[in-house]
Amino acid sequence: MTGPVTPVLREMRWWDIDPVLALERELFPEDAWSRGMFWSELAHARGPGATRRYVVAELPQDGGGRIVGYAGLASSGEQADVQTIAVAHDHWGTGLGGRLLTELLRAATAFECAEVMLECRVDNVRAQKLYERFGFEPVGVRRGYYQPGNVDALVMRLTVPENSVQGTDIHG
Repeated sequence: MTGPVTPVLREMRWWDIDPVLALERELFPEDAWSRGMFWSELAHARGPGATRRYVVAELPQDGGGRIVGYAGLASSGEQADVQTIAVAHDHWGTGLGGRLLTELLRAATAFECAEVMLECRVDNVRAQKLYERFGFEPVGVRRGYYQPGNVDALVMRLTVPENSVQGTDIHG
């Protein structure tokens, strides 16, 4: 008998947009990103002037497996912003969110960012606890940020120490 299969992290590519969109709509039905938003982000994720890093978590299977998570980061100067982190419901509690966040922090280090910012729904305690474990601290609230529902966003910041996140790069 084999244990649970560990998802493989790799660079998100254009052919991942449809399965990522399906997961996005399942997890965030009221404020899901559009296909165009993902295309726009990926357009800035490759080449010498890249300012984005997007990764997917894929279950390894013959011919490609199911995407069970994804994450993205945007950088601008010395600041990076976590754009999104999502994990399929059946992979909650497996550490996948932490693995995705670790990859984004590696990217922030590679982009030479001094700080990483993010917004999180004030009612998403699970995500807040993840971010706090990585050293993010609350720095403010954006009233009515998430629509519909007029839900506030907790703004969190992490100051990135030099050479803080070590590890191997993911190649896609």
